[in-house]
Amino acid sequence: MLLESLTDEFSAVQGWLFEQVVEPAVFHLGLSGYLEDAFDATGWLLVGLIQVAILLAIIGPLERWRPVDPVTDRAAVRTDILYTLLHRLGLFPLAMFFALQPFFDGVVGPLRTAGWSGWQLDAIWPGVTDIPLVSFLLYLVVLDFLDYWIHRGQHTFQWWWSLHALHHSQRQMTMWSDNRNHLLDDALRDCIIVLVAQLIGVAPGQFIALVAIAQLSESLQHANLRLSFGAFGNRLWVSPRFHRLHHSIGLGHEASGGRQGEAVRLGGHNFGVLLPWWDMLFGTANFENRYDPTGIRDQVEPDAHGRLRDYGRGFWSQQWLGLLRLAGRA
Repeated sequence: MLLESLTDEFSAVQGWLFEQVVEPAVFHLGLSGYLEDAFDATGWLLVGLIQVAILLAIIGPLERWRPVDPVTDRAAVRTDILYTLLHRLGLFPLAMFFALQPFFDGVVGPLRTAGWSGWQLDAIWPGVTDIPLVSFLLYLVVLDFLDYWIHRGQHTFQWWWSLHALHHSQRQMTMWSDNRNHLLDDALRDCIIVLVAQLIGVAPGQFIALVAIAQLSESLQHANLRLSFGAFGNRLWVSPRFHRLHHSIGLGHEASGGRQGEAVRLGGHNFGVLLPWWDMLFGTANFENRYDPTGIRDQVEPDAHGRLRDYGRGFWSQQWLGLLRLAGRA
């Protein structure tokens, strides 16, 4: 009942925001053919506004209460804020929609036209999994399992790591660092997640809620916050301490045994996005109680030629250098 009540309240606010602000703007711009898409975008905008409010009202004070490091690089944090606003306020999802919708229409559309509706995961146990809260938790677990393996892929394939490395290059981690990603990296991950979500029958409203919960949890995980959930809690949900180890230089996001001057050896620990269960199951969990400096080893240890790798300072330089790394030129 609580989930349904929250959903109804969200829908009411979304409808009001759309009718009062978005719909008039769409008509004014002559884009009336995109009203349905604009309504969906309004949902993402509302979710983003709620998330930013929670970041400022709750997670921000927690960072000031028990910080791991003093914040000395304000410029790097401001760049991360830009990434967060682009993603959380719907601008990146909206761009993704227009860019990838033809692809999804071409893949999923013909299947549905032929009468195949996908595997409805919430129908596997009638009377139980069709309860809204149960089906929501079921989808959360399945998509988090998928996200674990996507994350493992980002740390396994050199071409994927060349993009994902941008996320790990932040040496001043804060609650804004979660969305510090290369746009191609985000596009690839989101494409996989959305396609699977459609195939297993996740409803649009459920999908927005799943994304919102995941994003808020990931903002907390990246916070500059000395916080553990305890021996038991750390094994139920990914904590800031658990995830910080994943970002630790030479420890969490590369294989052990590297020496100064060597290239980063892909591997690491603590790939779980929400649930540490998958790390425990597949032998990648590290529950050590430590708070090490974050970043990538080649940022602080020179290579054989005495050079440190540059991951860029601002948004555009970071995106451009990511493309050069992908092409093997940086």
